Amino acid sequence: MKKNKLKSAFSENQLTYGSWVTLAHPLIPEILAPAGFDWLVVDMEHSSIVLDNLLSLIISIENNEMVPLVRVGENNANLIKRVMDAGAYGVIVPNVCSVEDVTAAINAVKYPPVGTRGVGLYRAQGYGKHFDEYLDWLESESVVIVQIEHIDAVRNIDAIFSVPGIDAFIVGPYDLSGSMGKPGKFDDEEVQKAVDLVLHAGKKYNIPAGFHSVSSDPQNALKYKNKGFKFLGFSLDSIFLGDMVIKAMDVLRKTS
Repeated sequence: MKKNKLKSAFSENQLTYGSWVTLAHPLIPEILAPAGFDWLVVDMEHSSIVLDNLLSLIISIENNEMVPLVRVGENNANLIKRVMDAGAYGVIVPNVCSVEDVTAAINAVKYPPVGTRGVGLYRAQGYGKHFDEYLDWLESESVVIVQIEHIDAVRNIDAIFSVPGIDAFIVGPYDLSGSMGKPGKFDDEEVQKAVDLVLHAGKKYNIPAGFHSVSSDPQNALKYKNKGFKFLGFSLDSIFLGDMVIKAMDVLRKTS
């Protein structure tokens, strides 16, 4: 089975870039691939993508030499199990606010004795032919990424990051700021203080730090790179498409 280059990057504290897939078509990863992303996240939380769409997206991401991740819509063991069985290399679990939330996420990804995931024979296991290989791969290569996106998580961050089995975390800036009564105000002093606290805790517990810079402006993403975030999400498919066509048409109309 393929090595997970993202897992290696996490262990070596290397910078990686990825983006979000919200449009349910397998050509989207193919279109994004020449940009050189290391990984792509199929977003099942804030899009219309469902399990019926997932398999072709994972295959497309993998075939284009990027690591396929899935952000599940909830911390649901059955959903996570099915996503992993389809061949995801790991999951991003939203709204992790407690030790119990982290434990549930890890249990859902890993087989016993590490976790409690039920065993099935689907694509990830080679339809049964490569189960032993997958068992080893799951232990050494799969990734569990927790999303820190609520002020309660910030308050509990030491307890959360003390749980073994977290490969990385990613800050969800919109929901975090929203939980503080300041949705979208990323430059607010209190919001920045919360983000810095989480970043500091990640360094303390040696957990790679992630941030999703939603803007298509690379200068915005560079701000978070310079802060020390290593697992850096850069915008998403629909924003790239919308922003580019609006800018291009604006130039055409102004010169006509």
